[in-house]
Amino acid sequence: MGISNWKDANKVVVIGAGTMGSGIAAHLSNIGFSVSLLDLTDESVSAAFERARKARPPHFYTNDAADMVRLGSIEKNLDWVREADWVCEAIVEKLDLKQALFAQVEPLLRDDAMISTNTSGLQIELLAEGRSESFRKRFIGTHFFNPPRYLKLLELIPTSHSDPEVVQAMASFLEDRVARRVVVAKDTPGFIANRFGMWAMFHAIHSAEKLHLTVEQVDAITGPFLGRPRSGSFRLNDIVGLDIMQDIANNLISRCPHDPHLAALQTPKTMSFLLEKGWIGDKSGHGYYKKEGKELVSLDLNTFAYRERQDARIPSLEEVAKRPLGERVAAALDLRDEAGEFLRSHLVPVLQYANYLKEEISHNVQDFDRVMMWGFGWEMGPFAMIDAIGKERLGIADGPFYQSGDVRGFDGTYFKPKSEPQFRAIREYPMLQAGDGYNLRDLGDGVTAVSLTTKMGTINPALIESLTSLIEAGSLERFVLTGEARSFSAGFDLTFFAQKIEQQDWKGIDAGLQKLQNLALLLTQQKAVAATFGFTFGAGYELAASCPVVVARAEGTLGLPEAKVGLIPGGAGTVLMRLRAQDGGAKELCDRAIQLMQGTIGSNADDSRRLLYMRSTDITSYHPDRLLHDARLAALTVEPRPHPVWVPTIGPLIGMIDRAQDGLKAKGEISDHDELIGDKIKQVFSKPASLADALALEREVFVDLCQKSLTLARIKHMLETGKPLRN
Repeated sequence: MGISNWKDANKVVVIGAGTMGSGIAAHLSNIGFSVSLLDLTDESVSAAFERARKARPPHFYTNDAADMVRLGSIEKNLDWVREADWVCEAIVEKLDLKQALFAQVEPLLRDDAMISTNTSGLQIELLAEGRSESFRKRFIGTHFFNPPRYLKLLELIPTSHSDPEVVQAMASFLEDRVARRVVVAKDTPGFIANRFGMWAMFHAIHSAEKLHLTVEQVDAITGPFLGRPRSGSFRLNDIVGLDIMQDIANNLISRCPHDPHLAALQTPKTMSFLLEKGWIGDKSGHGYYKKEGKELVSLDLNTFAYRERQDARIPSLEEVAKRPLGERVAAALDLRDEAGEFLRSHLVPVLQYANYLKEEISHNVQDFDRVMMWGFGWEMGPFAMIDAIGKERLGIADGPFYQSGDVRGFDGTYFKPKSEPQFRAIREYPMLQAGDGYNLRDLGDGVTAVSLTTKMGTINPALIESLTSLIEAGSLERFVLTGEARSFSAGFDLTFFAQKIEQQDWKGIDAGLQKLQNLALLLTQQKAVAATFGFTFGAGYELAASCPVVVARAEGTLGLPEAKVGLIPGGAGTVLMRLRAQDGGAKELCDRAIQLMQGTIGSNADDSRRLLYMRSTDITSYHPDRLLHDARLAALTVEPRPHPVWVPTIGPLIGMIDRAQDGLKAKGEISDHDELIGDKIKQVFSKPASLADALALEREVFVDLCQKSLTLARIKHMLETGKPLRN
């Protein structure tokens, strides 16, 4: 195959079926690789893989992806290595065991195959000792983050023997084919992520103990306020596992005697208490938080006893929270309360430590920042944060680290970072025009983005009018329908229906639906691609699915949950699902009717194919940062795709739907109102003789459901609570 052809690699052998090995195998199978997974024995690989199948959150997108993984044992099936384009070793993190395995693997390894070791901190150079020059030239370390399906960062660690062409080819392969964001790190203890990230995690605990703060207060400060995930500090500790944290810390202490800042990695008192009890976090059910029933209780850091969670509101932070991240953190450092005290005690030393470490563990500060952003979910890496706060306030001499798009090198000069157009976010594309509820942006090569700007991408009558006018004007040759919120679309704005129902304006509802249906029909006639992400529900899904091609981010959820608010899909969604199912016969039609009655949605893009929310011609974008790139490529060749001809129902469909509903009713899984919704869907699926008749009937039964008091109750409950009402 050769290094130049690594981009075409397909067969992967993962050796080691533990937490990381199984997770890596699952991720690779999810995205289409042919994966073999080996462990010591047939029994151990089967047991480990069953745990992976049952993992929560799930490792696999679909059961089919899990079924595609071939299982074997090192003692019987190590010769599978001969077939492999890539051998990914992920056994237990013990130097001698890994070295012994490589001695077994090397004679079986193809001369042109990739070979890597996955580790969170072992020295890669030592792992290659005793191997041939050919082996050492293409041997490289990887640090996947757990779980691999969800965390996009991968640290790539060459040795002094790694061929530079190998490093570049492997980095490209991992980004283009394995859907990771790659940072090349130095072969130092803990690399970047664990050396700095773990130090920061331990330091937060020490600071909380010293200042006698609560876990809730610290998590409130170190969560979204600091531009970090909602897990904050102590929930993150529980998720990672206190035993894992201590193992990493002990490894760093033993391997970094030159570091004068190691005191922060000594086990805090509260962690020692929890470790002695075996309360190591989420894995044990106990940690800094403990689940009692449906509620989480918290550890009191002074008494070491669990208690009810306390209100963590910090008024001073709320006053500055709406400012840009750097401004609000700078302002909070001046606060004379517990928040300011904690930030001065914790954040300032953490940023100073990043500056101390930077040259030892990273090639540049952008790589360092990216590790913390992509691996830990920080909105800003430490060096961007230093710039935003001001180096003088932090007692840091270096900087600014970013200037006019350039990055400061360790020699004090600035360099332009590598251009990565394939990873551009929507807001980085040039604005062409701001419309009513959308922006037009130039994606290049004659492709325009029509990007929704409503809150959560909600669809409303004004947006429908503006999009219809835009498309009918004929100025868009090829376009991508996407969004600028956290989700593509949460569906139709329910306040419209609530108001119309209370006004008994049934004609107004019908007119609104007809305009939505017409827009959906108009989209089928365009050279249009929908780029979906996050939630793609209801009317948002109806518009996306009407585009000739959907490119969906893998982790997005798609579907038609209208039944949860007492309705059927009314913007051509019921008709769309009927058209998609008609070639599958009565059984397929029955399954989709019940699916709509229950408001079932896909848990991810590939799962949505099983439910026909995604067509075989639609595209899953597996790389978390390449959705727009993939959608733009699809838009270059997309052509209009009118609806197929409506085939009137023949056969036992009505009886099949009735029997399915009766069975669900007998088990208590649906209510009388659910059954009524199912009857309305059944009408749309079975009665019409043409597409036009079906669209008219869809609107008619939708309006009829709007006149039921139970539907209004569901709509109001959803608006008030954000949760469905079962009535």
